[in-house]
Amino acid sequence: MEDNFQSAYQEEQERLNTALAEIDRQLATLKSTPVYTGNDYTEQILEASREQRRGNLAKLKQEPYFGRLDFEENGGGERKALYIGKIGVDHEQVSDRPLVIDWRAPVASLFYSFTGGKEPASYESPEGIVEGLVYLKRNVVIRKRILERVADTFDRESDGPAVSDEFLVYRLGENKDNRLRDIVSTIQEEQDRIIRAAKNTALIIQGVAGSGKTTVALHRLAFLLYQYKEQVAAERMIIFAPNRMFLDYISDVLPELGVGNIQQSTFADWAAEMLGLELTQGDAMETLSRWFEAPGGMPEITEQTPGRFKGSTVLMGIIEEAVRRLESSSVPEGDFIPWEGAVLPRRTILRWHNEEYAPYPPAKRKERVMARIHRWIEMELKKSPSAAALKDRKKKGVQREKAYGAKWPKYDPLTIYKQIFRAVKTPADWPAEAPEAIPAAVLKETRSQLKKGAVLEEDLPPLLYIHYLLNGEEGAQKFDHIVIDEAQDFSPFQIAVLDLYVRGHSFTILGDLSQGIHAYKGVHDWSEMQSLFAPEHTSYHALTRSYRSTMEIIDFANGILSAGVHSDLLAVPVFRSGSPVRLIEYGESREADIRSALADLSGRDYRTVAVLTRTLVDAERLYEGLSAHFDDIHLIDGGITEYQGGLSVLPLYLSKGLEFDAAIVADADLDAYGETAWDAKLLYVGCTRALHELWLLHNGRLPDYLREAAKGGETAKGWPAVHSAAKAE
Repeated sequence: MEDNFQSAYQEEQERLNTALAEIDRQLATLKSTPVYTGNDYTEQILEASREQRRGNLAKLKQEPYFGRLDFEENGGGERKALYIGKIGVDHEQVSDRPLVIDWRAPVASLFYSFTGGKEPASYESPEGIVEGLVYLKRNVVIRKRILERVADTFDRESDGPAVSDEFLVYRLGENKDNRLRDIVSTIQEEQDRIIRAAKNTALIIQGVAGSGKTTVALHRLAFLLYQYKEQVAAERMIIFAPNRMFLDYISDVLPELGVGNIQQSTFADWAAEMLGLELTQGDAMETLSRWFEAPGGMPEITEQTPGRFKGSTVLMGIIEEAVRRLESSSVPEGDFIPWEGAVLPRRTILRWHNEEYAPYPPAKRKERVMARIHRWIEMELKKSPSAAALKDRKKKGVQREKAYGAKWPKYDPLTIYKQIFRAVKTPADWPAEAPEAIPAAVLKETRSQLKKGAVLEEDLPPLLYIHYLLNGEEGAQKFDHIVIDEAQDFSPFQIAVLDLYVRGHSFTILGDLSQGIHAYKGVHDWSEMQSLFAPEHTSYHALTRSYRSTMEIIDFANGILSAGVHSDLLAVPVFRSGSPVRLIEYGESREADIRSALADLSGRDYRTVAVLTRTLVDAERLYEGLSAHFDDIHLIDGGITEYQGGLSVLPLYLSKGLEFDAAIVADADLDAYGETAWDAKLLYVGCTRALHELWLLHNGRLPDYLREAAKGGETAKGWPAVHSAAKAE
């Protein structure tokens, strides 16, 4: 066995030396070629190609590939060793196979889909299904041109057992820094199916915590750009993430995959820019404060909760009716008379509006009609009998044209939205009362907020829809693909509006209902989103395997879900064992114990350690005390845009999407968390942030679901023995 390993390692070292020499040679040739700066279009195209190759080779020279697949195609008669990397590159001389195959290429899909066995394997190529035999599947780790590891996950000619998870566990055991990394070398079969799914489909992905949802979505963008290069463009793709800090956290993945120029935003930022609104951070934090900082826990949520109602498609119908009313009565009463003796009959204006320009949306229709009136005025002016009459008529015409235009409805989304909720005066032909479909509580709260000039995030989808109905697609970019992360916190209305701005229902919608802590605005079941699309335009996928945390942490988190939420959306952990989950009761001083726990975990070989509190107020107080004892410690309060790694203190509800080597959940007791399903989900989110180590500190009064979760054999009570001894000294 040892001899086989040495032989494999030597073989791969020799191949690496050859590959690096070829890459260095090609890069040197390209660097020695003068950069073209002239105006010849053909030369500009060639230079752009050379520059792209320079960049690709510069990346490859450090880590040229990560996998090898020996494959013999049926009828091919030859077994070929295929090396797979993040970026493909050919030999400088003509060859029957590339030097490195791009991981997105059809044949590379075998590296992810083949999990062993003696049966033939197949992949789908542009020419059709290709079948053959896999002889070897090998993972290699190359860092800074040094071959660090060789691991065979399948060898047809070996009697040894397959070790398909060995390499995965090795990579998962590595500590994290302050950025999400690509998983191109460890993509699993179920993830690969999602990544390579057809473009014009709304993929809805339910993924347990740590299942790689976000990373899979980012890799899917890279795949779509490769597979549909003639149909899609990076600048016409967008990722919607929960907050700006999360965007910073994921910002390195696409560049690592050689992909740039994809738009990245929060929904609120994008919508506000589309509408020309300015939203303040205070408005967003006020909403979070209302739901997460309120004494006694989260207020009751019903279908009449403002965020739930305003996120429903019921409001779409109300908006459509309001815009229709404005449109039908938009042409002012009476004929248009620019000066005495000139009359443009209203029936003519109505014909223009209702017939000739009927295909245009209301705002554009008004523009066309007013432009037509202006041309009519110019024609009438030519009939003036004298220069004095012309001057007088021109002056009156300008004034009356302007006055006539002012009589039209104000096609402004915010104005119409305020009219719907009766926060401003409504048009004369509108009913005096607001639509009966708007619940009284929603009407009262929204009217009050709009009168104060506040626009909340939950108001943005309705405002965008009004904008779309008024203006159509003009001035708005039509996306080739949209990724929505943490989609359980999106409303059906948001998805329905975004579908107006994307071609072919091309979505990747991913989230986890078990992490639905923003239930006051998000979906409670994926059917709320699936129902927005025709069955042939959507597909549902479930990722149940968690790659983030140890078995001990996942089992404990599953216990919380089972006992506290009664959910069956449980994670299946990868076989990676670690320290037991610790439940530690406070001693004489809560602050001293939290400080001691942080000192213990931060003193180990961990790059990121977080203290998770119940509220932002708790985090601020704790940070103030801890910052006197720890230099490299950061407060994450919802206002920062960059995750810095190291030691962090943050409210648990702001931790979603992040991960830490070790996490300390402060106050995991009944004083901070109740017995509701929402409280259990909140703690589930906190517990699943930890990769390697999870400690929960409490006052002894645990919620029942934590007591149930702690009954498993993978938990421990009290401080570690070494820590206790240190404290005793």
